[in-house]
Amino acid sequence: MVSNFRQKEILERARKEGKVMVEDLAAHYGVTVQTIRRDLSDLAQEGRLERVHGGAVPPSGVINIVYEERRRLNEAGKKSIGKACAAQIPNGASVFMNIGTTTEAVARALLDHENLLVVTNNINIANILAANKSCEIIVAGGVLRRTDGGIVGGLTVEMVKQFKFDYSVLGCSAIDSDGDLLDFDGQEIIVSNTAIKRSRDVMVVACHLKFQRKAPLTICSLADVDALYTDAAIAPDLKEKCDTWGTRVIEANARRDDMR
Repeated sequence: MVSNFRQKEILERARKEGKVMVEDLAAHYGVTVQTIRRDLSDLAQEGRLERVHGGAVPPSGVINIVYEERRRLNEAGKKSIGKACAAQIPNGASVFMNIGTTTEAVARALLDHENLLVVTNNINIANILAANKSCEIIVAGGVLRRTDGGIVGGLTVEMVKQFKFDYSVLGCSAIDSDGDLLDFDGQEIIVSNTAIKRSRDVMVVACHLKFQRKAPLTICSLADVDALYTDAAIAPDLKEKCDTWGTRVIEANARRDDMR
């Protein structure tokens, strides 16, 4: 019973924080690291966690995590990323924002901006920015994806094609070690690719957990974007590639933001 209760708490913590570490959990519960490793192995065998070096993360692969669970993953990191990205968007800009919990964090950080034009295929972002009375919001038409409030399809693509954006703010489901941005939905990828082609400056927002996940479809490469906003240092070899590509890497610091 004690083990089941502990595993339930560990699972909830992994969903909230995005990752759990063996040594941290052992210290928290006052048990051995071997006990925690058994807990994580049990949860991994049940498909509820995925083991990584030194700990575990919520599972990923060919099916995305439920949207409400994704919202709870690394909320502090996403908030920090949102602030850093929004700080680079001036008043009066035109912006495209796609589907994602991190792009929603950017939208919240834009609530004090003035005279923005925001085009989005994310109903959640439209609802967030509705509180900004000086922001003109255009929701791209198309097929509603009820699971996450996304709007996708040919109509969405055709509408995005009509604009020339100052900025696009794009999320993704995963980033591969070679710098490829990955996702699960082919229709969503087409919308994002169209926005990239119609934007003067492309911003990708992705917390450190995206570098630990997998997804089957490629959106583009970090070589195709202007800036990556994340909340932790990326792998040195990938940072070197970004420097070669001219892709800026901005590391937002959640702890520093909390101290302000």
